[in-house]
Amino acid sequence: MSAMAVRVFLALGVLLLCLAEVSSDQNAEQDITNVDSLLVRGGNRRLMQDIDCGGLCKQRCSLNSRPNRCNRACGTCCLRCKCVPPGTSGNREVCGTCYTGMVTRGNVTKCP
Repeated sequence: MSAMAVRVFLALGVLLLCLAEVSSDQNAEQDITNVDSLLVRGGNRRLMQDIDCGGLCKQRCSLNSRPNRCNRACGTCCLRCKCVPPGTSGNREVCGTCYTGMVTRGNVTKCP
């Protein structure tokens, strides 16, 4: 009889723990909906603004001699670094070391 009582007690404990988890998940969902234009990204869980990589890269690569290749590289850099430098060339320092330090397998700068 005592083994049965322990099993019932454990089952009630697990049930209460599950209910507590569900209620805390609902509170977390309410907190997420209060965040306007900021998104949580990556393992470090920092708040970052979501930017339009496609539009910014299209503008950045508009005068490039190889626009398709430029857009592909720019898109990769934008997704990783969350930044596209202003203008059609130069100004790479604005985006920091993430953008300036990214290189191809041939050790050539990747980001336009």
